[in-house]
Amino acid sequence: MDITVAVDAMGGDHGTHVTVPAVLKFLKAHPEANVVLVGLKDALEAELRARHAVTGPRLRIHHATEVVMMDESPQSALKNKKDSSMRVAINLVKTGEAHACVSAGNTGALMATARFVLKTLPGIERPAIAKLLPSMRGSTCVLDLGANVDCTPQQLLQFGIMGATLVSALNHQPNPSVGLLNIGSEEIKGNDVVKQTADLLRNSQLNFHGNVEGNDIYRGVVDVVVCDGFMGNIALKASEGIAKMLGQFLKEEFTKSWWRKLLALVAYPVLSSLKHRVDPRRYNGASLLGLRGIVVKSHGGADELAFYYALEQAAEEAKSGVLHKISDMMANAVVPTPQEKSVEPQ
Repeated sequence: MDITVAVDAMGGDHGTHVTVPAVLKFLKAHPEANVVLVGLKDALEAELRARHAVTGPRLRIHHATEVVMMDESPQSALKNKKDSSMRVAINLVKTGEAHACVSAGNTGALMATARFVLKTLPGIERPAIAKLLPSMRGSTCVLDLGANVDCTPQQLLQFGIMGATLVSALNHQPNPSVGLLNIGSEEIKGNDVVKQTADLLRNSQLNFHGNVEGNDIYRGVVDVVVCDGFMGNIALKASEGIAKMLGQFLKEEFTKSWWRKLLALVAYPVLSSLKHRVDPRRYNGASLLGLRGIVVKSHGGADELAFYYALEQAAEEAKSGVLHKISDMMANAVVPTPQEKSVEPQ
């Protein structure tokens, strides 16, 4: 199946200097794929010339006259940047000219624009940001990671359905396990929203494991972890901070003396393997689930390799039919109503 990916080539901290070489690498590795580079035509042509590359049947440029800045408000981007590279790339998904869109741009602007242009799938009240994180058993899908600070139990149930469908499609798992992020594994733990959500998940068609704690994400206790965007974003950022701290500690310990530097050379194969195994670039690419189109958010500071993996994520979602599978799951879902009154979203 031929897949076309629309790329917001101007987005992110590094713009075309990262997106263009990543696209060229992606096209070389995936002969069935096509890419539309969206952005300022002159800048894109200059970047391609610098890398001795040209446009053709599998790579074309779609000119956009505006760029969404990384610090621009979502409202401003949505109202004032109607011909931005971000919006034009999303429009290509809406019109069917592309199967997926990838952007390293402003997260808030991307979510607001994608939701406005594409709308949500039937049965989905709010899109969620989902990401695969490394675990002791492979990977764990966590959602929401920041799109929705306050959620109702029904919305969290929808997140569970979307996350399970994503994992099932990407990892070819027929019945992935789902956990609810909480302050303890016991059923009595958590606030009213979490307790009501647990009841909904327990009575749903999902393979609900029960409550899980933050450390269970990386233990790989479940395949999918459901939470609101407030908890999810804190868990993600704390994890990123710990990873950087441990990396810095290792570097400091191995460079304290000449004999430790010698030990570092001896241990290099192990350290190199470990670095590859937990390399966050390999897990770059967060899916904006629940939209009527595939949109993948790359980290703003992504380098060429990291953006390449975001492109792979988008292409794999398109090939595996994630959108249709989420729609089918929602159509067949029986959503019970919690006994307690749920918290209204802001």
